[in-house]
Amino acid sequence: MQTTPAKWILRNGPLPDEAVPAGDPVPAILRQLLRQRGIIGAAQVKRFLHPRLKDLADPFLLPDMAAAVERILAAIDRQEKICIFGDYDVDGVTSITLMRRILEAYGNQPRHFVPIRSSEGYGLGEAALERCTREGPKPDLLITVDCGTASVDEIATLRADGIDVVVVDHHEPGPKGPPDCNALVNPKARAGGDFTYLCAAGVTFKLVHALLKTRPLAGFELKELLEFVAVATIADIVPLIGENRILVRQGLQRLPGTPNLGLRALQKISGMNGRATGADVGFRLGPRLNAAGRMDAPLDALATLLADGDRQASELALKLDGYNRERQNHELRIRKEALEQLAALGSDSAHDSVIVLGSRDWHPGVVGIVASRLMRQFHKPAFVVAIDADGMGKGSGRSIEGVSLVGTINACRELLVAGGGHEMAAGISIREDLIPAFRAAFAAFVLRTTTPEQRSPKLVLDAELTLDQLSLEFLDDYELLHPFGNGNPQPLFLARRVELGGPPEHLKNSHLRLSLRQGIYEHEAMFFGGGERKLPDPPWDIAFTIDRNTFRGRAQLQVTLQDLRAAE
Repeated sequence: MQTTPAKWILRNGPLPDEAVPAGDPVPAILRQLLRQRGIIGAAQVKRFLHPRLKDLADPFLLPDMAAAVERILAAIDRQEKICIFGDYDVDGVTSITLMRRILEAYGNQPRHFVPIRSSEGYGLGEAALERCTREGPKPDLLITVDCGTASVDEIATLRADGIDVVVVDHHEPGPKGPPDCNALVNPKARAGGDFTYLCAAGVTFKLVHALLKTRPLAGFELKELLEFVAVATIADIVPLIGENRILVRQGLQRLPGTPNLGLRALQKISGMNGRATGADVGFRLGPRLNAAGRMDAPLDALATLLADGDRQASELALKLDGYNRERQNHELRIRKEALEQLAALGSDSAHDSVIVLGSRDWHPGVVGIVASRLMRQFHKPAFVVAIDADGMGKGSGRSIEGVSLVGTINACRELLVAGGGHEMAAGISIREDLIPAFRAAFAAFVLRTTTPEQRSPKLVLDAELTLDQLSLEFLDDYELLHPFGNGNPQPLFLARRVELGGPPEHLKNSHLRLSLRQGIYEHEAMFFGGGERKLPDPPWDIAFTIDRNTFRGRAQLQVTLQDLRAAE
């Protein structure tokens, strides 16, 4: 299977002069980027560029919020036993941390529980609930965070056993509808509701806010929870729109100086330099916290966030770093073997629109990352399946724009033991012997529901720049667009007819450092992985992003190439 070169598409140019208010302080290029994000008009522009905590909405606008607050405060007043049941990823452990902080501040001492990914799976499964019951006293109230919305039967069993349940979640309701719980605080539980972009930590933050509005606590600072919400929101790849933009911008500003010892230790071990960006969370903090869950040690991630001493925090951060290295080793091996499987399958026009691979030697906690990398490399929806000794496979899927994995699962339901998720990311359970049939059915679904144009890779460029425009002053304006991520992608710029100012410098891991020249202006750039490519002769058109790089206290504008081609 060969990679297909992307078609370069340049978005619309700047606004006509008459559309820009006289004396407008927003630079033209920034206004163009805002317009592409649907941000038009002085009020919208101001709110987007300068998000404020005072713009957060009333938390009681979320479904069942009043019922959740009433039941939790009653449990606190009656000194009931509370258990917080959360997921094993970043969103789950940060949500548990938020709930523990507020319950302890009210004088309750809850216990918490996190399932083991490989043996107990996601959410309120039978094995997880059995261990939860065995390991601690029977709770009077179970608060689920980042799970529970689709656990209709499991919650019915808990209620029949005299355990009340409050669900705090952001996942889609299942086919059986909402569970019969005391409260379902989930913006997606109400059709057409607001706040559907929140991750579980964002929903939990709103619950904490509602509790504090109902019963204020002297000395409890709600804003001290913002860094947890920011980390979870970025790591869970939910859209950075609406209140998420406020929570993440404010949380990232607080992160370098956070009083949380675990987050401080993770920043140190991951090489952060006193600033915090969405990329720092996405590529440094998030992977280390997630790696613990992938390696079946989610309590170590949670313990890091709950650490109460510098030595403990440092030791736990070191463990998470070790899990991340172990995860990277698994990932490298699985990806190599997956590419070998792809080569062995050959190019079959009936199946070549998708990637479906599986092995008994692959770690189930890592296959999702490999699926994501294969999807990006080949621009094809991909499922990668880890198969156990009994022939049961657990697979993770990642998709391209226009191909719904939920639609795929529904179309192939008879071949699957189970499956669910979102349009762009999903999980399946499948028997090993049915993987070839699923590959064929998946490919048929994609060919039936998409056009060749939709399946073709595209590189969408936001604006054209020249090298002489790249300055720290330009960067100051540009950074008002932060944070970047899902729903607010980092702008991709085009520069035409760029020459080389000298031979490329080859660095480790096949990276290149380039000196680029356009007219009389020169600029250094990095091209990660560029050493693996056969580069055309200059001049080039380059697609690039920009960032601030601070080294030994000196700030520079960093250019990073994402692609290049022979100049047109």
